[in-house]
Amino acid sequence: MAEIQISENETPLHKLETVYRRLTERLTTSSFPPSALRPVVDAWFYALEEDALAAGATEAELPGEVEKLLVARLAEVSRHAPSFATALRGYRAALADGDETTAAAVLAWLGGQPHVAASARRSAGVRGDLDHFGALGFLQGLLTVLRDSGHTGLFVVLDEVETLQRVRSDARDKALNALRQLIDEVHSGRFPGLYLVITGTPAFYDGQQGVQRLAPLAQRLATDFTTDPRFDNPRAVQIRLPGFTQESLVGLGATIRDLYADAAASPERVQTVVDDAYVADLARAVGGALGGKVGVAPRLFLKKLVGDVLDRVDQFDDFDPRQHYRLTVASSELTDVERNLAATVTGGSASADDIDLEL
Repeated sequence: MAEIQISENETPLHKLETVYRRLTERLTTSSFPPSALRPVVDAWFYALEEDALAAGATEAELPGEVEKLLVARLAEVSRHAPSFATALRGYRAALADGDETTAAAVLAWLGGQPHVAASARRSAGVRGDLDHFGALGFLQGLLTVLRDSGHTGLFVVLDEVETLQRVRSDARDKALNALRQLIDEVHSGRFPGLYLVITGTPAFYDGQQGVQRLAPLAQRLATDFTTDPRFDNPRAVQIRLPGFTQESLVGLGATIRDLYADAAASPERVQTVVDDAYVADLARAVGGALGGKVGVAPRLFLKKLVGDVLDRVDQFDDFDPRQHYRLTVASSELTDVERNLAATVTGGSASADDIDLEL
């Protein structure tokens, strides 16, 4: 999995080489935190060796057989990005020579990092930096490596894409076209195993400064939301995310409580003391502190549930949240939206000093 925050300065969407670099930086698996690129590549070479040995290769024949498997597995990738396979060979050769510095540098280049030492690139037989078009080939190669090393696929989230509405018109148009290109490549089957999620506000999808600005992209993402939300098609290209209700917030809290209990010193105590009834009471209290707006309560609710309640239940045998805990919400721990909602409960700002004026 990889979650990528789109931003004009750090990760512009129209520069797919930067998006790919962020992907490799944030790549995580069930076993390894970001960046999991090196463990994944090492696991892939190990899998190639195991396959070669299973096919009857001797230790002396192993390097040559691994090379044959590398060429065969990356044949399709090499049609578009031959330097991907070349870099993998350079990485393996550097490890075989005991040159950890060069191996790390070559792997960084494979991950799209710029400014890799020229000596490392020369030793691996690659040149220059990754560009916009090469990024798609490298993504294809990464998916192949993930698949062959035992992973079912790659889940990628492009988050905060709605920020495109606030960038210069030329950059926005390039970014929307890059998004269209990426969607077309996924639809064509070039990236088997890739599940791409693009988050955005309704204004981004429906407004004239977002998707609607590029007609081909708007056509690809068009989804009918005029019907009853109960019958939304979960297979549609767009999925409507309804806000939290009291019931779904309680369900979320119960799920988090169960996950926490699995790792707690006394799972039974966590489940008993923080039962469903208490989770529901806390959810109502947090929602009430925010003017009853349950839809914006999850962040604060989970913070209070885990940090104020579950941690104490786990650490103190005599702690009972019904007796020893009272919900408090300080202004300093709220976002601007939450603070505004909390102000409606207290009747507005406590004093004139609480009001910020732009002079």
